Amino acid sequence: QVQLVESGGGMVQAGGSLRLSCAASGRAFSDYAMGWFRQAPGKEREFVATINRGGGSTSYADSVKGRFTISRDNVKNTVYLQMASLKPEDTAVYYCAAPKAGVPSDRWISRYAYWGQGTQVTVSS
Repeated sequence: QVQLVESGGGMVQAGGSLRLSCAASGRAFSDYAMGWFRQAPGKEREFVATINRGGGSTSYADSVKGRFTISRDNVKNTVYLQMASLKPEDTAVYYCAAPKAGVPSDRWISRYAYWGQGTQVTVSS
């Protein structure tokens, strides 16, 4: 089992940048693929990005491709989401998540077993 804690959210103007962090504790971090999801008010939670266990393979939602970058540090047990060129429609609570150990990285929310508490990102126009 793994415990996840996000940080780095805040308020930023359109066009700005933020970096989210997700610190993991518990079982070996490198056993887990990792993902970022987000949920805007009144909308369903949606996939943002995912990264495999070694960090060599990533995947992004079309809405963030070219603007967001997911990365991980398996020594620091942390996954990051670097967000650039932010838009008001990026406003949401951002969650990091992990599927069960050994499960490949995936964009389907139902595959994720462990979730952080979320961090708010607000982009003003």
